[in-house]
Amino acid sequence: MIESFPGRPAHLIWGNLKEFPGINDEGLKFQREQTGLFPKVSCGWLGPFLPMLFVYHPETTKIVLKSSEPKSHNAYRLIEPWIGTGLLVANGGKWKRNRRLLTPAFHFDVLKNYQLIMNKTSDILLTKLENYAETGEIFEVFSNISMFTLDTMLQSAFAYEIDCQTTGENHPYVVAVHELVELVTERFLKPWLHNDLIYLLTTDGRKFKKHCDFVHKVAEDIISKRRKAIKKEAKGYSQKKSLDFLDILLSARDENNQGLTDLEIRNEADTFLFEGHDTTASALSWALYSLAEHPEIQKKLQAEVDEVLKGRDSDEILWEDLPKLQYTTMCLKEAMRLHTPVPFIQRELTEPMELDGHEAPAGTQISIMLYNCHHNPLVWPNSMDYIPERFLPENVEKRDAYAFIPFSAGPRNCIGQQFALHEMKTVLAKIFRRYSLELDPTHKVEKYETLVMRSQTGIKMKAYRR
Repeated sequence: MIESFPGRPAHLIWGNLKEFPGINDEGLKFQREQTGLFPKVSCGWLGPFLPMLFVYHPETTKIVLKSSEPKSHNAYRLIEPWIGTGLLVANGGKWKRNRRLLTPAFHFDVLKNYQLIMNKTSDILLTKLENYAETGEIFEVFSNISMFTLDTMLQSAFAYEIDCQTTGENHPYVVAVHELVELVTERFLKPWLHNDLIYLLTTDGRKFKKHCDFVHKVAEDIISKRRKAIKKEAKGYSQKKSLDFLDILLSARDENNQGLTDLEIRNEADTFLFEGHDTTASALSWALYSLAEHPEIQKKLQAEVDEVLKGRDSDEILWEDLPKLQYTTMCLKEAMRLHTPVPFIQRELTEPMELDGHEAPAGTQISIMLYNCHHNPLVWPNSMDYIPERFLPENVEKRDAYAFIPFSAGPRNCIGQQFALHEMKTVLAKIFRRYSLELDPTHKVEKYETLVMRSQTGIKMKAYRR
């Protein structure tokens, strides 16, 4: 039974909700303490009627993630009005079919064709950094990086150019997604707002609907323009050497020769636009933060990039350069461990499951706490320290494969993880080839744990030409 799992005592009405300090630095400290008290699994109550198991050790996360148990309906239905039942939310046969149809979009041959675009969008970001370096202006990292990742996603996966990096501080799509993420997170922590009718009567509910309508329109405009282009240049499109993500969405057929419906296409476009720009922006922003915080590590990364590009006239990062950026990759992975761009994911049991000697009944809600996994003292000593050498091959070999899971793991791992890694390595190498970064010492960074890890106060730094 669920009561047999270890956990803090729960209040009769509030459960454990009032113990949680909030989605901030204090809340993250609470989570780390929870992991120390109950190292593999614990039970908590969101009010009087909603128990939840929290897992954060390779032995327990592995059991859940390797299973075919579906995403939690209670949790993920809150984002369905936004991204529908795309790959992130879908379960069962629908998920298997769509995953199979979309896998070709992430083949290495397709990703290789995006490398030129990743260099191009990185160069636009570097132009902005050059201006900051010349003027000595302190700049905010998240807003600039979010526009870079959105630009990269739109140009590579959707062949859609809107010049979003040069249109000002924040593109309306980026603003809408940020607010949607915050609204969903806040609603999840307030069980009395889980009812759709009640939620839509609130100010937040109306704001949520407005932002959903806006992001849907963006996706529909992108799809509509591509369809018109295909119709206008039918012969040219049929002879394209490579297809991008949207091409594959529009042309995919299953074993019954059935394609995706218009709604399914929009759902997958909305899902990939969110997952492909917002979570990547978080990972990149925190990587820049950690590297700016540790100048000695930053110098080692710069030395590696200099060695890879030695003797070249251009700073372009080629496809074949990516495997050579080993220390850069270690720095990136350690930042994803320390800061964990996606802090948690959810599952719901359809049958009993044994976890750490206790049986969880069917219907149990399980939260895989990726942030806690990456700070579990049994796996990661001195977990709050930034140590890229944790990811040296000999150290990785000593750890369970489920110790580090920023892209989830098992059959439902992130389909776009290689796209994200290639993009992040490319832009990190290009930034540090040309600049050194330094944090603004007067600015306090405060984490904000929504569906995506952010800073409530932003991240501010200065760039210096090398």
